[in-house]
Amino acid sequence: MSQPQGFQDKVAFIWKVADKLRGSFKQHEYGSIMLPLLVLRRLDAVLEPTKSAVLRQAQSYGDKSLGPGEDFVLKGIAGVPFYNLSPLTFRTMLADDKNVAENLHAYIGGLSPAAFEIIERYDFTGKVARMDAAGILYGVLSDFADLHVGPGEVSNEAMGHIFEELLRKFSEMSNETAGEHYTPREVIRLVVDLLLSGQTAHAIEGATVPVRTVYDPAAGTGGMLTAALERIQDLNSTAKVQVYGQELNPETWAIARSDLLIQDVGADNMAFGNSLTQDAYPHTKFDYMLANPPYGVDWKSYAKPIQDEADTHGFAGRFGAGLPRVSDGSFLFLQHMLSKMKSGSRVGIVLSGSPLFSGAAGSGESEIRRWIIENDWLEGIVALPDQMFYNTGISTYVWILTNTKPTHRAGHVALVDGRELFTKMRKSLGDKRKYVTDDAIDQIVRLYDDLPDDPRVKLLPNETFGFQRITVERPLRRRWEFTDEVLDFLPEKARAVFAPSAGTAVATEREFKVLVDGMAAVAGGLDAKTQRAILKAAAVYDENAAPVLKKGAPEPDADLRDFENIPLPAGYIAMSDEQRAKALHEAAETHLHDEIHPYVPDAWIDHGKAKIGYEVPLTRQFYVYMPPRHVEEIANEIRDLEAQIQEWMKGLGL
Repeated sequence: MSQPQGFQDKVAFIWKVADKLRGSFKQHEYGSIMLPLLVLRRLDAVLEPTKSAVLRQAQSYGDKSLGPGEDFVLKGIAGVPFYNLSPLTFRTMLADDKNVAENLHAYIGGLSPAAFEIIERYDFTGKVARMDAAGILYGVLSDFADLHVGPGEVSNEAMGHIFEELLRKFSEMSNETAGEHYTPREVIRLVVDLLLSGQTAHAIEGATVPVRTVYDPAAGTGGMLTAALERIQDLNSTAKVQVYGQELNPETWAIARSDLLIQDVGADNMAFGNSLTQDAYPHTKFDYMLANPPYGVDWKSYAKPIQDEADTHGFAGRFGAGLPRVSDGSFLFLQHMLSKMKSGSRVGIVLSGSPLFSGAAGSGESEIRRWIIENDWLEGIVALPDQMFYNTGISTYVWILTNTKPTHRAGHVALVDGRELFTKMRKSLGDKRKYVTDDAIDQIVRLYDDLPDDPRVKLLPNETFGFQRITVERPLRRRWEFTDEVLDFLPEKARAVFAPSAGTAVATEREFKVLVDGMAAVAGGLDAKTQRAILKAAAVYDENAAPVLKKGAPEPDADLRDFENIPLPAGYIAMSDEQRAKALHEAAETHLHDEIHPYVPDAWIDHGKAKIGYEVPLTRQFYVYMPPRHVEEIANEIRDLEAQIQEWMKGLGL
């Protein structure tokens, strides 16, 4: 896997510095100290060439507070949208080893508001005091002062790798889920290339000075946003790209915010908070949206505002299609993103296998898939190799959605099987043991774009993924018999009266009640509860008995009830509601006649219980049947192995 030069050296250096925290801090706290210090050192290195000029200009303002005009001038001199008015640097703050903590606080306090907010999010003040009290602050800062992370030495891409690798390591130490925070860079590139594939790239190139907006509601360290920005500008160097994101984790938010701040590409648009409950952009629509939301994360703790929005606003809100089970909020992020589409928008999202098929017909997940597919928004799904992520080895899938499909894809979904297009890593990183090379990414994108005649590609009608779940009933067939179980329900006095009838059976419930009433009268009567218990215990299944009728119709037997999924009729999605109802009824009756009645002639379908479901059985679509080996072939192989073992044993003198 291609990684920036010197990437691991920087990580190893910082990892060694973290060892100085041992004994003074618990391991799970290391990341909350090393990461903000790395951010500070990066900011310090970026500001170093212009620091003197910024300070001279600031001094010319005297003691007056800085207004928007002065702030604008200082940013212009710094060459980036932040500055530091403290005369200290990482090196000079160490000159007085007895006041290092005060110097560090003064240095942080000199940061302009946008940069100060980043460090503030780490809740850093208390940790500085603890390091100072433990006598390790000077040594830690000295090491960071020797760390060379200026833009000329470490690119933004390399800096992203450094942050993410440290985040992964610190997350493992504290048993956190590193994969919730960031996505491997080659996966990001694949998602971005799929998102910008086909007619979208043409649209970017076609505009004179296009303005494109990119949004990630689970931004992590911001890698997807910056990758999308760079790729769009590769397609059209004149494009003006505005990035927007939101992130819940304060540490990763700070990393993303600092990265965007240094690049001057919209750091103010990196919002902090939960995008599902505190949407920072409720009225904004975007051209491109992409995300790798956390897999299988429970959203029960913040379910109420989501449920309230769904109940109150329905489809006018974000969650009108349905709510997934509380054990996995992936579909909440997808619905959130779809609510922000404008004409021509495209969405790319990385999901686990669960959203493909979890949830029966009528469930929240199935209804969400139904809403997406029947609106013809699902353009395609690409299956990725397993073991691609740092915290999990599960299989993952890239969904591409748009509300403006090209003509040749309208009404269809493209499936691409990229599970075998991987290269094994020489050394694993957490659970990540495979990666996708640039050539493999290009190959996957070509398969997705060109839809060639290839076993790894399928273009299927939308109806392929829908089904009607029918309820198949069979008649209740019973005889009523005085069994020992029936006698057990009777009081001692009544049992003597009923005992001679043990083994007696009748064909109908009515006949049995007549017998019971007669004997009950002799026994002095039975209460209603006992009579109901006797009737229930006496009912015995008999496949040769006549069906039990209720209001002239056979009563269904719940024990024999079955459910079957049958494909939707061709053209179902384009039909009117009346046409759909008729087509579904006819399809169900045809299935009953052709597939069920030859084996169970007394079955019928309860059409009132039918439900429509949607799922995407991707692996089933690419399943290739492998016939079992012939018995004689296996036997010959066993005989050969036995002969080989015998030869080995002879060589051992056995």
